[in-house]
Amino acid sequence: MKRAETVTFGTSGLDRAGELRGSPEKLDALLNANSSTVLPLWRGKPLISGAARDQIAWLPSDHTLFEHAKEPTVFLGLDEGIARFARDVSDWEPDELPDTLHAFLDPSEQHPPGTPDDHAFTELRTLLTQFAPREAELLATAKAVLGWHATHKFCAKCGATSDMAMAGWQRDCPTCGAHHFPRTDPVVIMLITHGNSVLMGRSPGWPEGMYSLLAGFVEPGETLEAAVRREVFEESGITVGEVEYLSSQPWPFPASLMFGCWGQATSEEIKIDPVEIEDAKWVSREEMAAVFAGTSDVMKPARKGAIAHFLLLNWLADTLD
Repeated sequence: MKRAETVTFGTSGLDRAGELRGSPEKLDALLNANSSTVLPLWRGKPLISGAARDQIAWLPSDHTLFEHAKEPTVFLGLDEGIARFARDVSDWEPDELPDTLHAFLDPSEQHPPGTPDDHAFTELRTLLTQFAPREAELLATAKAVLGWHATHKFCAKCGATSDMAMAGWQRDCPTCGAHHFPRTDPVVIMLITHGNSVLMGRSPGWPEGMYSLLAGFVEPGETLEAAVRREVFEESGITVGEVEYLSSQPWPFPASLMFGCWGQATSEEIKIDPVEIEDAKWVSREEMAAVFAGTSDVMKPARKGAIAHFLLLNWLADTLD
């Protein structure tokens, strides 16, 4: 797919400078350089600035907010020669915690002390399409890696507390010597077509009218093509023949890599598994065009910024090749 890497969170060519991760002295020098900046994240929310919430709020490494950090900074890479880091400050306590804090789409913002008025910790799901490609890649990387550290503090081999290593790209166990690396879960998301129609589904609890492409985790020992066929059949009863890979998207909610695939259905009768999904239906190209135009009374478009939206839009525009 020629436009594959234009997907949200797609690569921007960030120099991740992996050769520096094992050099503490060089990283310390970079961290203390005047040009270097650190992105704080609070309970998964990055610090964002600007009236339009379209800029990363980078802070100097000695900012007082980092007094709330329990672990070292994570080195993200070199952004046009500027060293970029991220650090978790989840121990900071705002004056008030909203009821929506752990909701699927938390609209609340938290303003940390010592920062300008337009700086706020903001849920990344609400800002998917706000950023330039480089900032989007940095945000996705920071959220994914720090999210992994937050949930993998103990050695999976012996249970002891592990330590951050390799500039945040590894955890080492001081007890048994095991090394652990950031986790990424492969997920297939499928544009399944039959003639002039595409297969859409919805999960329980989604907002009214919201449908998207079917998706599911790849199992151990399984190819992407096999995962597409299995997941589609399990959820909708539709059999799939030929499968093609289209595009991928890092999805740091919390740690997935979405593999966008195009599959040709070999059956048409839908038999949903109510445990897996709430509904599934065939939607014609003309009907989907109305959905994207906002004139449909029965369906809302897939969320802009998600790979489902990207694939459907390219299907409508005949730009999948």
